[in-house]
Parts: sequence; structure tokens; C-alpha cells
Amino acid sequence: MGCFECCIKCLGGVPYASLVATILCFCGVALFCGCGHVALTGTLTILENHFSKISADHAMLTDIVQLMQYVIYGIASFFFLYGIILLAEGFYTTSAVKELHSEFKTTVCGRCISGMFVFLTYILGIAWLGVFGFSAVPVFLFYNMWSTCAAMRSPTANLTSIDSICVDVRQYGIIPWNATPGKACGSTLSDICNTSEFYLSYHLYIVACAGAGATVIALIHYLMILSANWAYLKDASHLHAYQDIKMKEERELQDIQSRSKECLNSYS
Repeated sequence: MGCFECCIKCLGGVPYASLVATILCFCGVALFCGCGHVALTGTLTILENHFSKISADHAMLTDIVQLMQYVIYGIASFFFLYGIILLAEGFYTTSAVKELHSEFKTTVCGRCISGMFVFLTYILGIAWLGVFGFSAVPVFLFYNMWSTCAAMRSPTANLTSIDSICVDVRQYGIIPWNATPGKACGSTLSDICNTSEFYLSYHLYIVACAGAGATVIALIHYLMILSANWAYLKDASHLHAYQDIKMKEERELQDIQSRSKECLNSYS
């Protein structure tokens, strides 16, 4: 076998569907974790500088943000390993499917592991649907503040006094009602919208939400691949079991025929 034939054979064993899903999963998780981590830090800075200037008022929020950032570290590490494992499982099942009609045989343990990955990926997909919905909440909050600032700057808006336009973050439950000042009005609100922290955090939350959506798509893609591979492995095991029974019956038939010939020879 030449070098070209070896390359073609190697490329034929690559699980391209699993490879695409792994790349999409890595990109989605990286966008969600990286952008979400920076956006949370920027959000905390905005709250400390403009909405809750007393540290005791937002101490719980600070702890929650730090906890979420640690969770982000764990999510990134887990999905890095999980994506590699699923890609390796894709290589294994692709090799199994390619060798359906040879001496390759799947084991019960291998089929159980494939079934376990199907179940685990299904649970992770449902969990990431919740993460995707949760990541849309800060996008909605920042969009409300951005649209309010845009309305104040609009020349077509007929506003008698912009100081009467306020954004109160206490009503969202982010900070307690006794936090001071708790809200921003008029020019103060416009200055907040013009800060780099607000601009960066708003767009990073959008990218993080998109990353969560990409991860959901990748997990759905994984689920389809794993389900198909598990079905192929199950069919392969049935096929090999049938082939074993058939070979055993053929051997028994050959033994009977050989014994019959021996008996005829002995009588003759």
C-alpha cells in the first residue's frame, strides 16, 4: 500500500461530524466563558461606581459574581475534557462502523459507554438550554438601559426634562432596596451609557449569549451523532452474533457430513 492509499484510508476513518461538533462546542464554550467572565467584572464595576456606592449593600452580589466566575472556570475545564472524550468516542465508533464486515467486534462495555454518553449529552443539552435562557437576561437589562439612553439622545424625542427619565436597577433584584443611590437619572444615566465598561459589558453579554446558543447547537449535533453511532454498534453486534451462529452451524454440518462419509467408507 502506497503513501497516497494510506492517507486516503486514514482520512476515511476521521469522524468529520464529531470533529465539526467538537470545534463548535469549543468555540461556543470559549465565547461564553471568556466573554461572560469579563462582562461580569464590568457589570460589578458599573454597580459599584454608579448604583451602589456602599460596599455592604452589594456584598452578596459580589460573592455571587465571584462564585459564577469560578463556575465558569469549571465549565471551561469540563467541556474541554468532555469534547476530547466525545471526539475519541467518535473515532472509536467510526472505526467500528468501517469494520462491520471484518473481524472487528464490538463489546458490551463499548455499547454501554456509548449509551451513557447519549444520556449524559442529553442532560447537558437541557442544562445548556437553561444557561442560554439565563444568559439572555443581562442582555435584556443592558438593552433596556441602552435604549433609554438612545431615547434621551434622539433629536425627535419630545422630552421636557431628561432628569425625569431614570433606570432603577433595584427593581430587578440585583441590589437591595436600601442601596444608595440605586438608580440613575438624566445626564448621570447618559454618562453611564457612554462609559467603556457599559459598552464593553453590553456587547460581551451578547457574544456570551451567542456562545451559549452555539454550545446548545453543538450538543444537539453530538446527540444525533452519538445516537446514530450507538444504533450502528448495536446493529454490528447483532450482525456479528448472526455470523458466529452461522459459522458454528456450518462447522457442525461439515462435521456431520464428514462423519457420514466415514461411516459409508467403513461399511463399504
